[in-house]
Amino acid sequence: MVAQFNDFEISSVHEGDAWEICDLCVANTDRFKRYFSKTLAQNLNPTLSQYFVDKKVKQFEDKVEFLFTLKQSKTRKLMGLIYIKELDWGKKQGEFAYCIDYNFEKKGLISKSIKVLSEYAFKNLGLETLQIISHKTNLRSIKIAEKNNFKWIKTLKGEYTPPNEQPLDMELFELYDER
Repeated sequence: MVAQFNDFEISSVHEGDAWEICDLCVANTDRFKRYFSKTLAQNLNPTLSQYFVDKKVKQFEDKVEFLFTLKQSKTRKLMGLIYIKELDWGKKQGEFAYCIDYNFEKKGLISKSIKVLSEYAFKNLGLETLQIISHKTNLRSIKIAEKNNFKWIKTLKGEYTPPNEQPLDMELFELYDER
């Protein structure tokens, strides 16, 4: 376990998470299809999810990408996923991506998770810059960035292309290690 707050815990992904990740993705297909399409496509059935988890565990060990799970401590119910991805070890920089089950949104859980994982990334991973990239209409994601003291840097033109759509401009927010 990486961190615990209230009745929730954040842990690195492990081999036993495949079924729960599959369930999370399938139950939230409509919510995840636009901005979490790659994760969704890799978790549409239990077999795909096991391949996905095996790959993510290896990437975590190799420090290529870090996938964390957010679960209720008592029930062990998976509520969300948080990535630290797009790592540039030369710049000591990484980007957050996150999703949460529709049953647990609007409770501040991702905001708290980003706070805890930002501290973890600075202290344990040695990162100095963390990013959140969000579309201007994703007001919840922008609120998460702002609540965690990420500062708006600029608009990234044509940064992300959702499935079957034109490229979208995205907003870049950054947080710097102040230690």
